[in-house]
Amino acid sequence: NKAVEHWGIEVVREYPHSTESYTQGLFFHGDRLYESTGLNGKSRLQIVDLESGKALVSRKFSHKYFAEGSAVLDGKLFVLTWTNKVVFIYDPETLEYRSTWSYPREGWGLTTDGKSLVASDGSSNLYFLSSELKQERVLKVTINGRPLRLLNELEWIDGRIWANVYTTDSIVVINPKSGVVEAVIDCSGLLPDSLRTADTDVLNGIAVSPDGRIFLTGKNWPKIYEVVLKK
Repeated sequence: NKAVEHWGIEVVREYPHSTESYTQGLFFHGDRLYESTGLNGKSRLQIVDLESGKALVSRKFSHKYFAEGSAVLDGKLFVLTWTNKVVFIYDPETLEYRSTWSYPREGWGLTTDGKSLVASDGSSNLYFLSSELKQERVLKVTINGRPLRLLNELEWIDGRIWANVYTTDSIVVINPKSGVVEAVIDCSGLLPDSLRTADTDVLNGIAVSPDGRIFLTGKNWPKIYEVVLKK
């Protein structure tokens, strides 16, 4: 077994982010940035202008729903919910509502490898699903041979699954075949203490642009950071 690598990050640019956005899903589809946000009464799905941080299109969820991760596959934009046991489907171009499907577990993070959806539920499992939400396989994620729990927001980057580990400043890089964590990215200090308020919550939100740039944010953070890895 190869030792887990430890990487750092360096900020190359920063962009504004709404402190009203409790980030649950963050991804690019084409050159547009999409974000789904949580909390009952504050949950939204939006297309965000990166430069200004403003929502170009926004859809609110009714108060009873706590929205979670989001991803696009096969022309459908999927948004998980935390404990509501449903998935919402939208048109990715217009964010028009399409349908609501049932879902068997808690929704946390969501991404896609282009063929399947990959979902987390706060455990050490990742679930590969078809675009019809049929379960294809379960990937058990381990670090140094032990299960790694609290996997949250997900992003598919260069053939690996990147996952926020809830309540930590770490992102893990997971082999999608074995479930082994190959690297841990230390993001501590990314948001300076001077920008934190009582409402500032944890690191959560990983997006990669079509040209390979990596963007990170957190729940109610005032910034989105473009970063490069320091290996």
